[in-house]
Amino acid sequence: MKTKIIILALALIAGLGARYMLEQNQTPDIVVELGKLQSGDQTVQLFDTTDERLRVLYFGYAHCPDVCPTSLAILSAALKSLPEETLAGVRPIFVTLDPKRDDADVAKEYAGYFHPMLEGTSGSVEAIDALAKKYGVLYQITELEDSAMEYAVDHSSYFYFLKPDGELIEKVPHTLNPNMVSDAIERLGPSAKR
Repeated sequence: MKTKIIILALALIAGLGARYMLEQNQTPDIVVELGKLQSGDQTVQLFDTTDERLRVLYFGYAHCPDVCPTSLAILSAALKSLPEETLAGVRPIFVTLDPKRDDADVAKEYAGYFHPMLEGTSGSVEAIDALAKKYGVLYQITELEDSAMEYAVDHSSYFYFLKPDGELIEKVPHTLNPNMVSDAIERLGPSAKR
């Protein structure tokens, strides 16, 4: 019995010692500046109180077979329906959830297919995770066997309406009606009476 207690005590001490050594040699956590992404060769700061435009974010990915292109087409139709003065107060932004495949150039090009105002952004995995977590975006990688795509990114589909400082004002679920998006822009944008 005494031998078992001594062995357990030595194992506990060894385990605690190994944990201490690992903690001392760990690299510091990566610091992520929330809202700082890339679009092509330009840095994009989503949160900027000197830019009063209403942010309309959509999270998705360029290889998405259905939901993303549909949602971005709806966003595009909503933007095309707005008068110039309202459009001037909107900043639509596509944020990829697949930075491994969608680098800053791919995200910018993909977003540009839908509307010239739509900024396509990418960033580090950490930056994307932090931003998605801030707004409650649910997503996960799903491996696809025997597929050239290798994996899909299953994700929730919402339009996120943000103040310039990043505060979430409202979110509109996936819709096939562009009026739901354009109505929200007119109601929440800087040209709306508050």
